Amino acid sequence: MRIRLDRWIATLGLCSRSQGKDWIRAGRIQVGGREIRDPTFLAETEKEALRVDGREVDGRLCRHVLLHKPPDVLTAARDPKQPTVMDLLPEVYGRIGCMPVGRLDRDTTGLLLLTTDGELNHRLLAPGRHVEKRYRALVRGRLTEDAVRRFAEGLDLGDFVARPAELRILTAGADTSLAEVSLSEGKFHQVKRMFDAVGHEVLRLHRQAFGPLVLEGGPAEGHWRELTETEVRQLYEAAGL
Repeated sequence: MRIRLDRWIATLGLCSRSQGKDWIRAGRIQVGGREIRDPTFLAETEKEALRVDGREVDGRLCRHVLLHKPPDVLTAARDPKQPTVMDLLPEVYGRIGCMPVGRLDRDTTGLLLLTTDGELNHRLLAPGRHVEKRYRALVRGRLTEDAVRRFAEGLDLGDFVARPAELRILTAGADTSLAEVSLSEGKFHQVKRMFDAVGHEVLRLHRQAFGPLVLEGGPAEGHWRELTETEVRQLYEAAGL
């Protein structure tokens, strides 16, 4: 990404835009090993090293994050009363526009992807891309093969008909059952509504995978990591980019 140098350091939260101009003119900023004194200098943020007073700064503006969302946290950029997923990340991610791809309900846990790439975000959520999401659900009551069949046929949820989804029963008890669900949609409360449509209340819901990304072996609940180069490439392929 090419960006004016004064805007670059201000976006990273290192200083205000006006302070940035002063810092640059004073020779405090180095880009690609060169001292730059022109605030309008166009820098390549993903290619050129950034230093302030000789100290190296992570200047990347294109970032992708895998977060293990805990319960009781909103999937939102900000909220005046409740904690959000952005509160779990360093402030710089919010400043550079690293936003959630879709949302998980407040009580739903598991894999949440965040990215600065708006087009990638849009493509991954587009119905035509059929990017799969996989969940593990604890539900009330005993699941049967009838529920598996109905999920596979697609469910009429009143305001829309859910596309066919794969339901795999892991355990089926008199009181509760554990299952995995794979689907390519992500409408509001969709998984919970699908189980409700076949007579089962969801007690716990956990997202295990999103497209090529898998949470297993990843960060602990409430923690995060940036995607590897391989994962980023696979995501862009899944999005058709």
